[in-house]
Amino acid sequence: MRLLLATRNRKKLDELRRILSGAVTVDLVGLDDVPPYPEAPETALTFAGNAVAKARDGAKATGLACVADDSGLTVDALNGMPGVFSARWSGRHGDDAANMDLLLKQLGDVAPPDRKAAFVCAAAVVFPDGREHVVNGEVRGELLTRPRGDKGFGYDPVFLPDGFDLTTAEMAPEQKDAISHRGKAFRTLADWLAGQIS
Repeated sequence: MRLLLATRNRKKLDELRRILSGAVTVDLVGLDDVPPYPEAPETALTFAGNAVAKARDGAKATGLACVADDSGLTVDALNGMPGVFSARWSGRHGDDAANMDLLLKQLGDVAPPDRKAAFVCAAAVVFPDGREHVVNGEVRGELLTRPRGDKGFGYDPVFLPDGFDLTTAEMAPEQKDAISHRGKAFRTLADWLAGQIS
């Protein structure tokens, strides 16, 4: 089965390939591997809403089952923000350094234990026949005052998961996959897909 992951992020593709390999056999491709199609902007105010919209677009345009996710960082002291705005928190979409810098400035006077946060992911799959399924994953932790580590992306260098001494940017990919919000959501989705394909 050919499965589209609605992303151009090669790291995200690699991550899903690693996770799916243990549960189901699929040929996973990304947006750069299919003919271009109009991609609607992410306008939903929930992770699930954005994930389903992207997956619907991909399935309709390509005729492939399409997986999409939306994920981000929710910070308790910021009433759950940046949330769905995580990738463009600084006003520039995908500028990880600027997003992290702004977040750290906003939390400048907030001391532990009030720097609690969670990475949250909603992952959706939409089939060309209209079937849809959405799952969620979350990992809680706290935000450090300065970045540590050079692996991962986004807010990984300042996120210390509960029960660990390493940020998610200091972890090996397999260690991060085992605990991450996206890893949890994608593993749940992979198990569900295995039941649909078998």
